[in-house]
Amino acid sequence: MTDLLAEAQDGFEAAFGYPPAGLWSAPGRVNLIGEHTDYNEGFVLPFAIDQRTVAALAPRTDRLIRVSSGLEDGITVTALADAAPGAVRGWAAYPVGVAWSLGQGGADLAGLPGFDAHFASDIPLGAGLSSSAAIESALAVALNETWGLGLDRKRLVQAAHLAENDFVGAPTGILDQSASLLSQEGAALFIDCRNGSSFPVDLRLDEFGLAILVIDTKVKHEHVSGGYAARRAASEKAARELGVRALRDVTIPQLLAARGRLDSETYRRARHVVTEDQRVLDTVEALCAGDPATAGDLMSASHRSMRDDFEISTQELDLAVEISLDCGVAGARMTGGGFGGSAIALTPASMIPQLRLAINSAFSQHGYTMPETFVVHPSQGARRDK
Repeated sequence: MTDLLAEAQDGFEAAFGYPPAGLWSAPGRVNLIGEHTDYNEGFVLPFAIDQRTVAALAPRTDRLIRVSSGLEDGITVTALADAAPGAVRGWAAYPVGVAWSLGQGGADLAGLPGFDAHFASDIPLGAGLSSSAAIESALAVALNETWGLGLDRKRLVQAAHLAENDFVGAPTGILDQSASLLSQEGAALFIDCRNGSSFPVDLRLDEFGLAILVIDTKVKHEHVSGGYAARRAASEKAARELGVRALRDVTIPQLLAARGRLDSETYRRARHVVTEDQRVLDTVEALCAGDPATAGDLMSASHRSMRDDFEISTQELDLAVEISLDCGVAGARMTGGGFGGSAIALTPASMIPQLRLAINSAFSQHGYTMPETFVVHPSQGARRDK
């Protein structure tokens, strides 16, 4: 973190010509299990990772917002009063959207100053590790403190989620922002996405000699694109036809009994969501009981469901999971919204070197871009660092 904090501070001074008032950071996340269940008001089990985004920020004396990033040249400038959906494009829509959404969520922004903010990050972009939510969450905690809003973390989750949905236009659920803002070190975060309640689930990785390896396939994805939106629409269609508020309200026996009421594709989409909710609950039970083997089996079953029923995997993700399982890991699955990004493997820590070699060899033999593999550690949520 020391180098990343220095990069953010130096980048701020280079962009704006004076030092920042403070440095705040927020993590990316891995979703251990529970994919596409969040917007269906179901259950998820993510955890924050040790890759983070740092926001260096200072208030201004006027109402301008200026944002810059170490990943892109130039400064995006807009007036706080002019911040509205469609007003800002590209990566800058995420931080500007947070400023807008804080006002939409009830905070009185009248009379508050604008700000300068520079972002530095070591979260791989497009890898399914929620680099966008890290931007939103880091800025949310920074503005909450700088503007003296006094909002609790649940309100900040809502603001960051609103920014991504309504300002950026990505139809995601609350998983990413919740993980980035609420996670605790060493634990996953069980979230009930209907009411926003959550509690930590100790992963006990060191106790069992386990590690979580991320396999970034380098196949980029974007939640704004059509595949994600189509899956959400299919889920909502299934809920309407089954006469429920959300697929969270459908049990597996009820879905089986209603099979004839849904077309084949809609049924398979619903089957993934309904069974995935149950897998999350079963995984929490297994982890609390000290049974990582069962948790690993559930992760692998989740991947098969995403591959076959929800159809959001890719050949590269499937290969990463297949090779991981062939090497004897406890469980493996793609993570994130799909259509690219990363897979994760719950693996004995001692196996990591041979697992990396096997994955790299398989990708090379198939002519795929060489993946990046790295171990992630369950980490703390958003915070002030300086």
